[in-house]
Amino acid sequence: MKQMASENDRDVKLERLRALLRETGGAVVSFSAGVDSTFLLKVAHEELVERVVAVTVRSHAFPKRELDEAVAFCRAEGVRHEILDSDELDIPGFAENPPDRCYLCKKALFERLLAFARDNGLSSVLEGSNIDDDGDYRPGRRAIRELGISSPLREVGLTKDEIRELSRQMGLPTADKPSFACLASRFPYGERITAAGLKRVERAEQYLLDLGFEQVRVRSHGDLARMELSSADIPKAVAQREKIHATLKGFGFAYVALDLCGYRTGSLNEVLPATDSRRGSWASA
Repeated sequence: MKQMASENDRDVKLERLRALLRETGGAVVSFSAGVDSTFLLKVAHEELVERVVAVTVRSHAFPKRELDEAVAFCRAEGVRHEILDSDELDIPGFAENPPDRCYLCKKALFERLLAFARDNGLSSVLEGSNIDDDGDYRPGRRAIRELGISSPLREVGLTKDEIRELSRQMGLPTADKPSFACLASRFPYGERITAAGLKRVERAEQYLLDLGFEQVRVRSHGDLARMELSSADIPKAVAQREKIHATLKGFGFAYVALDLCGYRTGSLNEVLPATDSRRGSWASA
């Protein structure tokens, strides 16, 4: 009975989502090819058809593999897809990597998307946060609130697990895709972010993905690469430590470390004081 109630609850949320999307009359979807934004775009396209446009921002902090997946999905689904070029490093304060870096970036990003929506006669800009994102430190949420960006998945109360299950039912390729956050989230607050540093992290993570690791973060602590992998993959990394060490050194890291706690969302926020009011906002992963 509990499972059936859960399924019914999930279906009710999906119908509420469809109704919300129809009410927009037309929308821009901020599309990163992740689990949440792919699901949101799929449902929005079903409800709005040609009145929805997916917009992906191409930048130093967005890996090429994710951009390629975004392009492929929109092409397969017949969704209009626009790519906007951006350089986060031009945003005042971003490169210095303060704790509210995500706010600075999201504000600049969504201001561009709002302008794009106006230019194309679309009334709303949608982004894919879900109800599970209400924890941790997420300063980007403040920009979303200030600019009036809609978060329909969160508004109807959909959880990550529910989005994954609905994605499976719809046959979406992202149903079991590991979580992802922009590459800027790999740098401890206060460590300057550069184009070269972002590229180094991207190369390191792509190498680990090519080796067969699925949930991957390479945190950049100066010349040290701290790898976060799923707990199940830690023995596999240890078995290949010499090869991994040599390759990441070849990418420019002087030292390579394996985090024994494994992957966890927002690990770089662990140094923020628990009493800091910033912890009540929204964070990167």
